[in-house]
Amino acid sequence: MNYLYLLLDLGSLSIPFIYSFHPKLQFYKHWKSLFIAIIITMCFYVPWDIIFTHYGFWGFNDAYFLKYRIFNLPIEEWLFFICIPYACVFTHYSLLYYFPNMSVSKKTTKTISYISLAILSITLIFAYDKWYTLVNFIYAIGLILFVLKFNIKLLQEYYVTFLVMLIPFFIVNGLLTGSCIENEVVWYDNSQNLAFRIFTIPIEDMVYAFTLILTNLYLMKRIKL
Repeated sequence: MNYLYLLLDLGSLSIPFIYSFHPKLQFYKHWKSLFIAIIITMCFYVPWDIIFTHYGFWGFNDAYFLKYRIFNLPIEEWLFFICIPYACVFTHYSLLYYFPNMSVSKKTTKTISYISLAILSITLIFAYDKWYTLVNFIYAIGLILFVLKFNIKLLQEYYVTFLVMLIPFFIVNGLLTGSCIENEVVWYDNSQNLAFRIFTIPIEDMVYAFTLILTNLYLMKRIKL
């Protein structure tokens, strides 16, 4: 099933794309800032992906993609950085449109942030030699501190909307990492991560998803100013 990864990308994008033209949401009006944010974010995440793939920290199962590669990354992996952020940012904006009070207080936001920062920092002390954990958690620490200082309102909203995004995350990323299929679409070298998984998903992937979407959201809001 060499089109599975492509189906996951396009399937994730399809409904958000269609509903972008909903007369109430009119999400298409955010396209300019969103796609600029996606391109800027890719400038960091894609080189990270290329380097980790090169060194075998993770890789891709030939059985599940169309075998077209750019810089050794499947074309579907490039699409991932467009389709998934689009779907998640759309989800964030849609939830806030229909539930404008969907946020937590500044005090709660700071508490969640400081607890998260403590957990990430303590984990790094014991896992500094694991490259996926190291790069992933260092970036998460820096990003949380940065957004906490410059746009705490975004974190107030995102801590809630991200919980909703975890539902499709577990479905899509579960399939990518081997749930309900014979082998993984994306495999990992467990010596370079904590080797702790929720179902088939490395715990680092949750942090990765959190920062990927938060980076896009923050940049999008800055571009719109």
